[in-house]
Amino acid sequence: MEYRIDDKMLHAPEFVSFVNRIWPREQQLEKAEAALRKTFNITAYDGENLVGCLRILTDGYYFGTITELLVLPAYQRQGIGSKLLQLARENTPTMLYFGAQPEAEAFYEKNGCQRSLQSYLIECPYKDLV
Repeated sequence: MEYRIDDKMLHAPEFVSFVNRIWPREQQLEKAEAALRKTFNITAYDGENLVGCLRILTDGYYFGTITELLVLPAYQRQGIGSKLLQLARENTPTMLYFGAQPEAEAFYEKNGCQRSLQSYLIECPYKDLV
């Protein structure tokens, strides 16, 4: 497994194809590309195939958040998610705050993450533009 820190070679076509294998949905390539350029991306490759990705959105000083940690289903439970999380911990310039799906809480706690703030959501009023 090859891990890449701050993967500048990750582009929307590859990322969208990867994400759609986990969360199938319609995505706009140019918006996905813009999003990738705004995040610090840590990736896992099996040969030429993207199999895991953790993205960090940060201001570089006060705040950072993990936008998502994804591993292809066929590669889960092999330590890839744990390694991506370890690399995030070792390479982030800030503390990281993030939410977790209830079924993922045990994974994060097993990997040394502490429960923190309750999260809230504000829906985008312009969903048709997103």
